[in-house]
Amino acid sequence: MKIAYLSTFYPFRGGIAQFNANLYEALKKKHEVTPYTFKRQYPDFLFPGKTQYVTADDQPYIIPSKQVLDTANPLTYLSAASEIKKQKPDLLIMKYWMSYFAPSLGTVARQLKKEGCKVITILDNVIPHEQKFFDKAFTTWFLKQNSGFIAMSQSVQQDLLTLLPGAPHLLKAHPLYDHFGAIVNPRDARQQLNLDPDKKTLLFFGLIRDYKGLDLLIEAVNQLDDSYQLIIAGESYGSFDKYKEQIKNTTNPDRYKVFNRYISDNEVPLFFSAADVCILPYRSATQSGITSIAYHFELPLLATRTGGLAETIETPDVGLMIPDISASSMAETIRQFYEQDRNHFVKNIQHEKSELTWDRFADALTTFSMTL
Repeated sequence: MKIAYLSTFYPFRGGIAQFNANLYEALKKKHEVTPYTFKRQYPDFLFPGKTQYVTADDQPYIIPSKQVLDTANPLTYLSAASEIKKQKPDLLIMKYWMSYFAPSLGTVARQLKKEGCKVITILDNVIPHEQKFFDKAFTTWFLKQNSGFIAMSQSVQQDLLTLLPGAPHLLKAHPLYDHFGAIVNPRDARQQLNLDPDKKTLLFFGLIRDYKGLDLLIEAVNQLDDSYQLIIAGESYGSFDKYKEQIKNTTNPDRYKVFNRYISDNEVPLFFSAADVCILPYRSATQSGITSIAYHFELPLLATRTGGLAETIETPDVGLMIPDISASSMAETIRQFYEQDRNHFVKNIQHEKSELTWDRFADALTTFSMTL
């Protein structure tokens, strides 16, 4: 099968680029795959982080993609489609996570469908966490330009069918990231991160945004005794000042170990190996790539019961769900976790890892495409 894959690839960085690189590698084992990416993914003023591009500290998959689409320049929408048409693909694969991309990706999809090419979009989100008045209209139009979809959680599946009832789709869990290297000895990892080696160690990892509930987790840890410490590792989309002030006003600020920056790939093993458990205190969610990284490092999870998180945590029994989106509920669930046999969760993670491979995801996607 000839496949065109239009999404975020090198030189862009982040979880979506990592996802695409892993899936590209799996697809090309059996198919002819041409990767395409953006000339410009976001205008700088719309990107709240420090940089969209890989740095010297990253360990990216260097995928030889063609830069064809400037999302802020409508003149490139048709030219990108024309460039992809030259390949005469049987299938176009894209990723979708926010309505900003609807006009550009939707136009490309529309043009390729006219040529008889099937278009499948892998949906990270349908309804964004931080909604704007135009989201539903833009997204509904985009969805209509597709042949079918991959939803990686039941909540995304439900959002898809709300906006486009009867949409052809496949529900398939997010594969595991497996390119971050081996687990590090926990005491060695804590030493390298200047953490107390004997404290119960919690991890909050990833981009820091309001909906992710870091403020609730900071307060939850404040309700625990001094035998606990919290690692906060990730770049803040917006000011970190309110969290810094909140930590300053806790009973013991030294228990909060803050790494407020982009965490390069070669550092990831240290953070996930140093922790006893990874916590997702989200106010809203669909699925999370963080769970896939935690699976790779065999790290149990605690999460609020929102979006598709229960599907990846509660059902396979790899951690505990936080009953309420509140600091007190988080604190109590953390206490309960340390009363459990941690190895029980680790063994279940090890079992799940064998199922959630990129090869299986790629095979399911291409098989689904043949039914459209």
